[in-house]
Amino acid sequence: MYAGKLKKTLEAKGINIGTRIAVADGKIKIEGILMPGTDDSAEDILTLKLDSGYNTGILVAENTAISLSGKKTQDDIISEEKLELGKAKSKGTLSFDTKKPKTSLIATGGTISSRVDYKTGAVNMLMEPEEILRTTPELKNIINLTSILSPFRMASEDMTIKEWAKLAKLAEKELNSGIEGLIVTHGTDTLHYTSAALSFMLENLGKPVALVGAQRSPDRASFDGAMNLICAARYAACDVAEVAVVMHATMNDDYCLINRGTKVRKMHTSRRDAFRPINTQPIGTVYPCGKLDIIDSNHRKRDNSLDVRADSRFEAKTAMINIHPGISPEILDWHIDKGYRGVILQTTALGHVPMEPLDKNMSWKKSLERASDEGVTIVSASQTLYGSTHPHVYRSAVEMEKRDVIFAQDMLPETAYVKLSCILGRTHDKAVIKDLMLKNLAGEFSEKILPQSFLY
Repeated sequence: MYAGKLKKTLEAKGINIGTRIAVADGKIKIEGILMPGTDDSAEDILTLKLDSGYNTGILVAENTAISLSGKKTQDDIISEEKLELGKAKSKGTLSFDTKKPKTSLIATGGTISSRVDYKTGAVNMLMEPEEILRTTPELKNIINLTSILSPFRMASEDMTIKEWAKLAKLAEKELNSGIEGLIVTHGTDTLHYTSAALSFMLENLGKPVALVGAQRSPDRASFDGAMNLICAARYAACDVAEVAVVMHATMNDDYCLINRGTKVRKMHTSRRDAFRPINTQPIGTVYPCGKLDIIDSNHRKRDNSLDVRADSRFEAKTAMINIHPGISPEILDWHIDKGYRGVILQTTALGHVPMEPLDKNMSWKKSLERASDEGVTIVSASQTLYGSTHPHVYRSAVEMEKRDVIFAQDMLPETAYVKLSCILGRTHDKAVIKDLMLKNLAGEFSEKILPQSFLY
């Protein structure tokens, strides 16, 4: 917080955290919202959130003028209403056209339903589900939103298999209630895990399920969630019956990609077009105006007569291990000792682990044999992401296959983790487990990896 002379100056002018102010020094004038000073900030540094959404620090000198700004933003208006940030004065209701496709929305949290908390300067999940709609009133012209549900609100990195199960059961209920499509708002960090989980858990799916998030919060000028929601609504009304992630295709607000839930990955920490298809092309593209272009015609088609079934059985004792130079096989032994039933190895290149190191104690041969003997399913999924694993190119992979390691072909490690966990929750039969892992259940394998799918 601010202290000393600067604190007195702010207090004298009636300026508080969250107030929009103007700071002028000579010909330079900067406006923004006053943020809390950090613990290690100097006493003469002001922190402002600019209209771009980024923060800046300003050195306050003797001739620096600080005043209240006459310009109002949405957050200023909320502040004037003397409400907790992110709480609307009246939730109100958007008037939806009953002739539009019936759609449900499940809100789970994440950046798309967050605002900056000006008491701390951090982004928090502060918005009610209904408030998401106030950021995107265009939805009323696209769909008839019949229900808004929020079984929980949390950052996606805090999610567990229990939340996936809740989502699957709720999705089953909504999809079988007569709606045309379902939208799920979600944090982006683990969005591709949830999209894979719903892809495997929702059996007999005949309607579109759109998972959508945002890389930038609604208080920022670069907020991407509104267009993502609009595109997700367009997708929810289309004739594709897949679980898909619908997010920005480029850094601009032009169109979104429809990425299959089992073939998509977050590939950047902050870019708005972070979600990319891996080893495949997107199902299609969708524009806010409603234009939808199908790229991959090999997808499930809408069939409203189908009743979806949610099989949320899941084996919690499933793990992922990232293979790196010098990794000891003791880590696999530890998981076996702890009763894990399945392990995804994020292997190198075509699917390898150390098998013939100079230090024989670092060889994974004995640990893999032990895993096989004790009924632990081991799957090799390449950490390179692009391309496919293959057990018959190098000797090390041949030796791994002899020890019952399953090679996941071009499946993403995260998708393989979710799939194996689902399968282990349903069966203990070793032959059935392998058969299902190598069966294309939800588009997790590409029949042919096209050259244009690399770095799409």
